[in-house]
Amino acid sequence: MRYTGVRALGTGALAAVLATGPTGAAPLPADHGGTAPFYGQSIAWEPCRTQQELDALDPDAGGGNPLWLAPFECGEVTVPLDYADPGGDTFTLAVARRPAEDGDAQGSLVVNFGGPGLSAIDAAAHPFLSRQVREAFDLVLVDPRGVGRSGAVACTGEEALREAVADAARHDPEQVPAGVLRALGDASRDHLAGCLSRTGRDRLTAVGTVNTVRDLDIVRDALGDPRLTYLGYSYGTHIGSLYASMYPENTRAVVLDGVVDPGPGLGRSLAEQQVEGVARAWRGVVGHCVDTLPDCPFTSTGAAEEETRELLDLFEEQGHTVDGREITGDRLMELVAAHLALEQSWPQLAAFFTGIAQGGTDEVFRTYLEYLAADPEPLDTPGHGAAFHAVTCADEPGPLRMEDLRRAAADAARDAPLFGTARVWSGAACVSWPRTETAPQGYSAAAAPPIVLIGARQDPATPYIWAERMHRRLTTSVLVTYEGGGHTVYGYGRSVCVDEPVDDYLLTGEPPEPGTTCPSTLS
Repeated sequence: MRYTGVRALGTGALAAVLATGPTGAAPLPADHGGTAPFYGQSIAWEPCRTQQELDALDPDAGGGNPLWLAPFECGEVTVPLDYADPGGDTFTLAVARRPAEDGDAQGSLVVNFGGPGLSAIDAAAHPFLSRQVREAFDLVLVDPRGVGRSGAVACTGEEALREAVADAARHDPEQVPAGVLRALGDASRDHLAGCLSRTGRDRLTAVGTVNTVRDLDIVRDALGDPRLTYLGYSYGTHIGSLYASMYPENTRAVVLDGVVDPGPGLGRSLAEQQVEGVARAWRGVVGHCVDTLPDCPFTSTGAAEEETRELLDLFEEQGHTVDGREITGDRLMELVAAHLALEQSWPQLAAFFTGIAQGGTDEVFRTYLEYLAADPEPLDTPGHGAAFHAVTCADEPGPLRMEDLRRAAADAARDAPLFGTARVWSGAACVSWPRTETAPQGYSAAAAPPIVLIGARQDPATPYIWAERMHRRLTTSVLVTYEGGGHTVYGYGRSVCVDEPVDDYLLTGEPPEPGTTCPSTLS
C-alpha cells in the first residue's frame, strides 16, 4: 500500500465546501458542518504485506512476528489538512487493522502507542492484548497526520540541534555561557527553517493533537463504529482524553495507560518528567538492588544519589570504552535512563552497578555495558525526531523562551541531578516555532462514559502524579494503580491484576472498582 500523505481536493462536493470546521468542541454526529463530506468514507482494505515480505521478516532482528503480522490489512482515510478550510488540501491517513480472531468483531479497538511521532502501524509488530480482546475486536492502528505513513514531517538541521542541546546540557544551568545559548537559538531557527523547507508551513502547523483528535472521529466513522473504543499509551493518552472531551457522544470506552497531563503544554510537561519520573524510577532500581542482592553496593534509597555518584566516579576511574568511544559517567546515566521504562530491566541494572563496585571486569558486566551503549530508543524516550518536535511544539499553548528552558533546566539539575538536563534543553526546538491552534486546556470530559486510567507508581516517562491529576480532572474516570515501575502496564501480561479488569471494561463497558491497586510483579 502506497501512502501519499497530502493531496489537493479535486472539483466536486468537497471543493465546493466553504464552511469553517470546528474550533473547540466537536459538533454533534448529525451535524458535521464543513467536514460532512469526509464522513461516510469506506476503507478499501488490502493485505499490508505479501507472503514474500512476511517470509523475509526476522523477529530476532527486529523485523516483527510474521504469524502475528500476516492478517493485517491496510487502507487509507482522507481528512482535511486545515479544519478551518475543509475544502482545501487534505491529509491521507494510513490505517491498518487486524481482524477479530473469532471472525465476528463487536467493533474496532483503535490503539495508539504514543510518541508523539511514533508510527502505530510499525509499533504493533508483536502480539499484545489478551485472546478475549483480540477475539472481540478488530485491532486498528492509525498513523497520525505528519507521522510515519501519513505524510511524515521532514526536517533538516536535527544533528546540529542535538549537538547544541548537548553543549548546553554540559553546563550548570545557572551559568550557561551566552555564546552557548546563542548557538542553541541559531540551531533552533535553522532546524525550523529546514522543517518549513521540507514540509511546508501549512502542513507543519497542522499536526497538533487537536487536529489528530478530529481526524480520529472521521476514522471512527469510516470504520463503521457508532462509538469509539480506544486504547492509548503514553502520548496516546492525550489523544484519548481529548477525544472523550470533544466527542463524548461518540465515545464508548477509553483506556489510558501511562497518562500524560498536558498541563501548561506538552513540551513543558515532557521537561517536567525528568524531575518527577526518572529520579523516582532510579530509586526503584536502587530499592530493588537493596532488597534482592546480598552484595548490592547501595545502602538505601535515601542514599541513592550520593552512592550513585560514587559508583560513577569509580566507573570513570576504571575507564570503559565501547567501539572506541569512551563511556563517561554522565553518558552512562543517559543510557540507564533509556532503560528505566522497562521494569523487567531493573534487576539487570542493579546487577550492573554491583559489577561496577566489584571492579567492572566481569564478562557479564562487559556484555551488558555493550548492550546499554547500543543506545536503544524505547517507545517514549523523548527524541529529536521531526514529528516529535512538530507535535510537541504545535501543542505549546504560548510562546516558549530560552529563559523558560534555563529555569526548567535549573529545576531538573536540582531535583534530578544524576540524569542531566538534555531533555529539558531539547525543548529549544519550540522556541522559534510558528503559532498553531493548540488543544484545549483543563477539559473534564464530564459528558463522556467511564474512562479508565492506569498509572505506575515509578513510571519514569509519565509520572504517577500525572495520572492522579488527570483522574481528578476527568469527571468520569477510574484510576487503576500499579505499585511497580516501568512505562505502561496493560496488555502485555505484566500484571493479571491490571489486565483482567481492564479487559472486562473493554468488553462490557463496566469499569474497574474505584481505587483498584495492583502489586508490582517484579521479582
